[in-house]
Amino acid sequence: MDNSTKTLHSWKRISLVEETIALPNGKHITHTTISHPGAAVILPIDSNGHIIVINQYRPSLKKWLLELPAGTLESGEPIESCAHRELEEETGFSASSMISLGQVTPLAGFCDEIQYLFVAKQLSQTQRFQCDDDEVIEVLALSVAQLEQKIIAGEITDAKTIACLSKAKLCGYI
Repeated sequence: MDNSTKTLHSWKRISLVEETIALPNGKHITHTTISHPGAAVILPIDSNGHIIVINQYRPSLKKWLLELPAGTLESGEPIESCAHRELEEETGFSASSMISLGQVTPLAGFCDEIQYLFVAKQLSQTQRFQCDDDEVIEVLALSVAQLEQKIIAGEITDAKTIACLSKAKLCGYI
């Protein structure tokens, strides 16, 4: 049986794809995947050691989420360029230093998205704060202790934020 792929639906840069694939054990299955170009997640650290976070209204959940700035890669865009762009668009800050922390696969059971994690340092304020049409964002600066307490209390539930903060701490950046 040959591998076959069919796009069931496309929206912006995301597609719902159905494909017939051969598993490592030789069995052939039909699998449906959300195809996503990937995203950059940025942990911006200001000169006081505070983390710049955003409080963003998420229409899918119909509620506000406290999270790190992040966004989807544009077609052909280098990952680090995406991180710089999203940081400026969502927070109004630019970073002289953008350090890669590697990547996470947040939804591997049904989505091929890879999230690339970064620590942003040497921040300066710009005039480029410009949300997308579907974004409502408030920018805040919180200490690492405040962020950790909000995670413990269940006030921060965003997986990419928890993953990036944890990785930055494990790597000694905070």
